[in-house]
Amino acid sequence: MAPRRARELGLPLEGETGCHNAITDVPGVEVGYRTIRREEGKPIVRTGVTAILPFGKAGPLRPAWAGSFRLNGNGEMTGLQWVEDGGYFVGPICLTNTHSLGIVHHAAVRYMIETYRDAFTADHLWSLPVVAETYDGVLSDVLGQHVTEENVREAIACADGGPVAEGSVGGGTGMICYGHKGGSGTSSRVVGTGEVRGTVGAFVQANFGRPDLLTVCGVPVGRLMAAKRSEPERGSVIGIVATDLPMLPHQLRRLARRAALGIARTGTSGGNSSGDLFLAFSTANPSPLPQSAGDLLHFEALNDECFDPVYEAVCQAVEEAVLNALLAGEPMVAVRPEGRMVPALDGDELLETVRNYKRLPL
Repeated sequence: MAPRRARELGLPLEGETGCHNAITDVPGVEVGYRTIRREEGKPIVRTGVTAILPFGKAGPLRPAWAGSFRLNGNGEMTGLQWVEDGGYFVGPICLTNTHSLGIVHHAAVRYMIETYRDAFTADHLWSLPVVAETYDGVLSDVLGQHVTEENVREAIACADGGPVAEGSVGGGTGMICYGHKGGSGTSSRVVGTGEVRGTVGAFVQANFGRPDLLTVCGVPVGRLMAAKRSEPERGSVIGIVATDLPMLPHQLRRLARRAALGIARTGTSGGNSSGDLFLAFSTANPSPLPQSAGDLLHFEALNDECFDPVYEAVCQAVEEAVLNALLAGEPMVAVRPEGRMVPALDGDELLETVRNYKRLPL
């Protein structure tokens, strides 16, 4: 039976979702995967690449206005220095495992040069792609650096809108979340702020959290469910937030901070060994690259006084994306330490635990 997403399972989640309950509900955003699985013989490989394209494969060479936030820095997301200073990035966002960061960055630059060669040649353009990682060395041969440049190109080439696969796919293939099989997850919210209506979408590569801390819909399920165990937090999480609401870069930084509150709702305190990195971007305010845009740029921006519903939407969507990643997981046997079973989260047990707890008298 196909895994059920958090809402399909019946968990009491807040907010109105978009059509696909995915980051692709933001118009123009596409997601693609290249999953690498070799289960026979040694080394066992469970890794891959995820590509998120703000304006799709056929999109113009234009900035995605953006902001970022670092909750805990034991990880890497490239391009953030320029996002911090310039307020935008150009090109795809790619997610992979820790030791493949370099080749994925190289491949993303090559993709940009080949796709927009005329502009790069004529205007002395440069590429600083956003590439992020989490560690999959428990479930995969991370030391083997199995991701290739071609894998990155395949992830970008197959990117599309519509429903998004979750769990053990793309960069999330070998990830663990709260002691269960984690990986890729997504969700969205439709937001109305008076005159303006838009969509907020979230995507996570979930590889974080101690088992005993897992919290679902406010219920401490990590302490209540049968598989109780405590172990140090060794993983990380990458959170990507997309919106079609018009926002300035400093406002998008504030949105990225709320993504950290979204993962906090699932129980984590952001462990010392966890790289918890977040990027928020807006597809609004279409503009040519600043190098060719003239002396004045013209923006629309949502009034800060309208932001509270948007903040709530980010927290809700990120929380649900983590739950969707967990519920899509499949059990896997570890390669380090060899033989340890990393279980999938049992959706039926989870739902029963939440329901029973909610019935308890206060």
